[in-house]
Amino acid sequence: MYIGRIMHTELVTVHPETTLVEARRLIEQHHIEHLLVINTKGQLAGIVSDRDLKLNWASPATSLSTHELNYLLQKVVVGSIMVKTVVTVTPETTIERAAYIMQTNNISSLPVMSGEQLVGIVTRTDVMAVLLQAIGMGDDSVRLGVLVADRIGGLAEVTSLLKEERINIRSFFCWPAMEHPGIFHLVMRVAEGDGQRAIRALEEKGFRVLTRYEKDLAPFLPPPTAG
Repeated sequence: MYIGRIMHTELVTVHPETTLVEARRLIEQHHIEHLLVINTKGQLAGIVSDRDLKLNWASPATSLSTHELNYLLQKVVVGSIMVKTVVTVTPETTIERAAYIMQTNNISSLPVMSGEQLVGIVTRTDVMAVLLQAIGMGDDSVRLGVLVADRIGGLAEVTSLLKEERINIRSFFCWPAMEHPGIFHLVMRVAEGDGQRAIRALEEKGFRVLTRYEKDLAPFLPPPTAG
């Protein structure tokens, strides 16, 4: 899936001259965590988060009176605290690439640009929701794990066994088993009613199926006939 499919296009924007008081009001009014800052030409100039506002908001412990405090906050503008070097993506960016960009840059939102035009914004929550949906979370399903060798046909061998049993795989993904080079951890989700039948079919062919956390994966490594 691509960012263009999930990005928010009804944008709440401010100018660099917007006060922190007004910025905070907009964030609370629209129940959002980020404000996009645009210049007089309508170009993206920066981004400010709810966290940025809280960090720059005066402490309740200040000796200033409420009147003095409000007066000072009305003088502080978004342009003085916004992040000016903004990491952006395009509508064609994949969901997984966006997740990687957010993780490596330690950020929680990405403005979406089409050329020089700001067209949307996507947040970590948006991306996480899609990834969780992709791996089948929330479905009435069972999670099964199998360790397979990194070789041609390794994944097909596992999926073919379930196909023969007429068991549908609802989601499917894998990652390398870091402590066992050349081995991948394959995770599938099948309908809850097919869980035990799937485990039995795989184990009859020599696979050890993971259905819970195991500290030691050695006993679950693929046998020679499977890898």
